[in-house]
Amino acid sequence: MKTASRIARYLLGLIFLVLGLNGFLNFLHMPGPTGIAAQFFGAIFVSHFYVVIFLLQIVPALLLLANRYVPLALTILGPIIFNIVCIHAFMAPAGLPLAVFVTVLWVLVAYSVRSAFSGILAAGIVKGGEQNAQSI
Repeated sequence: MKTASRIARYLLGLIFLVLGLNGFLNFLHMPGPTGIAAQFFGAIFVSHFYVVIFLLQIVPALLLLANRYVPLALTILGPIIFNIVCIHAFMAPAGLPLAVFVTVLWVLVAYSVRSAFSGILAAGIVKGGEQNAQSI
């Protein structure tokens, strides 16, 4: 499992680094979206919100590749991956297989550092140094 999570971490970091840099440098020429997805991405590009999106892909990707602050990188990438899955599920289904693959990679890496998330997955609150409910 240790090797699988390491490979998943490197793949996840590489995917987000390449695609995040591609947002700025456009070295991978991909066909543009059509239909409602084109309108959605048009609004993102006109508003320059894409700068935030691509930076939030590059920074955690570098953290994953450097094996530093991995739980923070996963916390940043979680909502991004959720949005990617939703966009491909509802607007551009052609990219759904890659979105699901990235989700599986995220889960593998998150499972390897699950102890870092134990505090937010607790069923109760901590009072006076003792936990009232068991952790998940």
